[in-house]
Amino acid sequence: MPQQKTLVSAPELPLDIAPEAAGMLRGSDLLPGEPKALPVHATYFDTPARDLAAAGFTLSLTEGEDEGERIQTISATGPTADLFVLPEWRQAVAGDRPVLDDRTPVPALLGAKIAEIGPLFGLNVRRQVWSLSWQGAAIDLVLDQGEVAAADRRAARCEIRLLLRDGPPATLYALARRLDEIVPLRLGILTEAKHGFRLLGPLLHMHKAAPVALRRDMTAAEGFRLIGAACLRQFRLNEPLIDPGNPEAVHQARVALRRLRSAFAIFKPMLQDDLADRLKQESRWLAGMLGEARDLDVLRLRCRSDALRARLEPTRMAAYAQSRTALASRRARLLMLDLAEYLAIGPWTTLPSGAEIRDLPLREFAAGALDRFRRKVKKDGIDLADLDDEARHTLRKDAKKLRYAAEFFAPLFTEKRRKRRAARFLAALEALQDRMGALNDLATAPALIARLGLADDPEAAALPGTDRDKRAEIDAAAEAHDAFVDAKRFWR
Repeated sequence: MPQQKTLVSAPELPLDIAPEAAGMLRGSDLLPGEPKALPVHATYFDTPARDLAAAGFTLSLTEGEDEGERIQTISATGPTADLFVLPEWRQAVAGDRPVLDDRTPVPALLGAKIAEIGPLFGLNVRRQVWSLSWQGAAIDLVLDQGEVAAADRRAARCEIRLLLRDGPPATLYALARRLDEIVPLRLGILTEAKHGFRLLGPLLHMHKAAPVALRRDMTAAEGFRLIGAACLRQFRLNEPLIDPGNPEAVHQARVALRRLRSAFAIFKPMLQDDLADRLKQESRWLAGMLGEARDLDVLRLRCRSDALRARLEPTRMAAYAQSRTALASRRARLLMLDLAEYLAIGPWTTLPSGAEIRDLPLREFAAGALDRFRRKVKKDGIDLADLDDEARHTLRKDAKKLRYAAEFFAPLFTEKRRKRRAARFLAALEALQDRMGALNDLATAPALIARLGLADDPEAAALPGTDRDKRAEIDAAAEAHDAFVDAKRFWR
């Protein structure tokens, strides 16, 4: 039996590239000489219930990487893995079945279920590798082109991976920006394994925020990285789905950006550098470029007549075109790279002023942050019925930040009593946020209708509702705020 090695992969940066752009990249002067080229076939294994994936691991057999050898790789891909550095167990094997003895983590993870492991999907790509010297660093540029196949479904795979062999991690991002000057690149967020698992599931038209797998043994710095990465992942999953016929995708993309900005606000005491403010502003810009399309989708849903919806449609199509232009811009592409770099190695990771907070136990940091935001929402809503529209808008934004913080941190408080309290607290907060959102729609509708030139349409003019409607919403919002104040804190 070949001796097994326990390895840690080199830091890497995945980037998505359009298949038609790959030829332009290969022909550029930036890539020296002929690459090392080889076909790669990988088969991924799991139980039918995907127990291994649920435990945060993938298992594959790969042919073609090392002159015909078949390499078994077990990778930790869950919350135990670092953002860019994944623990791996690799070994050469004979035959087309995995070797899962006690030198791997699989028997301990699955027990008797190990007998159920079988092939789920395969990857077939043409892999080209260039070894580059960039700003004093040694970097391998790996270009994969091919497909992932599961049962009767297939998906194209065209990806670049920048693997750091030697040198500072910042050079990966510097090289990515240089490559983006040649061909458009986007931050990659789906591994080949995740591509395959997606083919096994239903076709999704939008991606809601998934729970962030935080653990009690994490520090505040580790929590921020994981939360930020989850927000980036949600945005990138929704970005290619944004289309006028799929209004939920643009909504969820904006939710992802709001959650990301909220994460910056939650962890602000730790992020004492100018770059954090710039990234928040850029994220706000991108969300704003998607905002007109979302506003028109909401207004369209409230229209009762086909005639009014037809009047809205040209403007709505133009808003979606504006969104697509913004998303395709170099500014938006580089923003995703900037955010990924900031999460991994940003200035906040080494500032002496933030060292104490970075090392705080995440649960302790979370309790303090939740207290801080709860006090603000409680104070903002005092005498809610007498507040003006601007003050109610502030309350709405603060309630949204608190809700995101509560959703982020809830996995840290899993005791039975705390879980019940968390469910009730989030339900009260969601009810308040819904009421404040309805009030905001009433407050902003007149200006939107006027901007669209629809003030002469009786139905459009009636969309903001009457003063009586607004008063009823205000009263309901005040009741929701009272219920929120009464909800017990789950973190104390």
